[in-house]
Amino acid sequence: MQTFKVELRRTARPHEHLSLVPVIHIIGWFVTALGALMIVPALVDAAHGNPDWKVFSVSSGVSVFFGVALLLTTSGARLHLSIRQGFLLTTGIWVCATVVGALPLMFSGLDMNFTDAFFEAMSGLTTTGSTVMAGLDTAPPGILLWRGLLQCIGGIGFIAVGLAMLPFLQIGGMQLFRLESSERADKAVPQAGRFAAMLVLIYLGLTLVCMTALRIAGMNWLEAAVHAMTTLSTGGYSTSDSSVAHFQSPSIEWIISGFMLMGSLPFLLYLRTLQGRGGFLFRDEQVRSFLRFIASVSLALGLWLWFTSELAFIDAIRLSVFNVVSVVTTTGFASSDYSTWGDLSQVVFFLLTFVGGCTGSTSGGLKAFRFDILGLALKVYIQRLVYPHGAFAVTYNGRTVASDVFAGVLLFMGLYLITTAVISVLLAMTGLDLITCVSGAATALGNVGPGLGPIIGPVGNFSTLPDVSKWILSIAMLLGRLEFFTVLALFSPRFWRH
Repeated sequence: MQTFKVELRRTARPHEHLSLVPVIHIIGWFVTALGALMIVPALVDAAHGNPDWKVFSVSSGVSVFFGVALLLTTSGARLHLSIRQGFLLTTGIWVCATVVGALPLMFSGLDMNFTDAFFEAMSGLTTTGSTVMAGLDTAPPGILLWRGLLQCIGGIGFIAVGLAMLPFLQIGGMQLFRLESSERADKAVPQAGRFAAMLVLIYLGLTLVCMTALRIAGMNWLEAAVHAMTTLSTGGYSTSDSSVAHFQSPSIEWIISGFMLMGSLPFLLYLRTLQGRGGFLFRDEQVRSFLRFIASVSLALGLWLWFTSELAFIDAIRLSVFNVVSVVTTTGFASSDYSTWGDLSQVVFFLLTFVGGCTGSTSGGLKAFRFDILGLALKVYIQRLVYPHGAFAVTYNGRTVASDVFAGVLLFMGLYLITTAVISVLLAMTGLDLITCVSGAATALGNVGPGLGPIIGPVGNFSTLPDVSKWILSIAMLLGRLEFFTVLALFSPRFWRH
């Protein structure tokens, strides 16, 4: 098996040529692997007597053909990537994988056009969970499994990007986690390949445990497999139009709530736990602040729901916990139409779409650590107002926070809010109403899934939106998943200069 040695150089040499050969070669491997994976839903459809197995087989053949062609035309490439090539590779893999993932959706019996298929595949690979599909309860099993596999792949892929690429590229304050994700990890697991393999095994192991628990709780094997993959990836694709509410099972909701939380915690800390250093998980400042926030909001909203409805206390808490965890972790499952809980709940859930999980997890959003850093920055600013000549050392997780981390976090959060406003305006230009525009922009950039309102709310979907709106939201999903700068750098003229 060929191994990749990715070496990101911080500074480019003067007039260094941007070679696309190594980028294309690695993309060729991913396209080939994704095409080969299509055999799994093809076999499932064939076992169920569904004719879509032919669609998956042909799509697999086409994808493998083009993937191998890319490999052959770039054979012998040196796989040492510069920073510019790292940016290009990260975006290129997501876009190419989306096109490949859309093929069986477009040519299946669902009769999707390319826009809908691309939107669905992008939503899957970015683990957003927004869907244009209706009639999921009677959809072909291969299609349901393929959607789950797309989110599983997207979840694994983002863990790799979040732990390897973004800290080195110093995106949005992520340089704070560079030692956390590389140097310390290298001491724990000396070989980088072994380190990555162990993270994948942890991810797949948790998925398997979740699937088994859901099967015991009452789902069939297909439902359990799909929901396990879309839970750990915090993606939110379901096998039913009514999402998890379809099962009417408190035990299923509690199981999924727990695994959504697990998917939103740093996977590197799971590795340390398996190595006998479990204290790292709950001593981590990001994890503690994130769990405190989840518990506080869930309890407050649960009490409010209990007082304003006829629900029993335990049912109100369960509904609150499930839906708060689902939105904050950017999963997007729904066990109830929370838009009917009153105006307060709609405001709360809209604000929750911006939060996100922890760094090094599968969650999207702004991430918990950025809110922690923002709080530290505010604290230091107030201290300096009171003591202008004082010296204040700021630490996070036992390490000093440099000024460039503060700058990166503030820049990222500012860009996030500005982009939300821009996407909202663009959606308004397509004729959508205010709630759909604003919540659609927020949910796409945060990779959450459902928005608010009767169209894209928890019980709706995105199928009735104009095609141009779907393309805008597809771009927004990619921007949010790759944390903006990875994509925006490609539009700089300086990026392409030799």
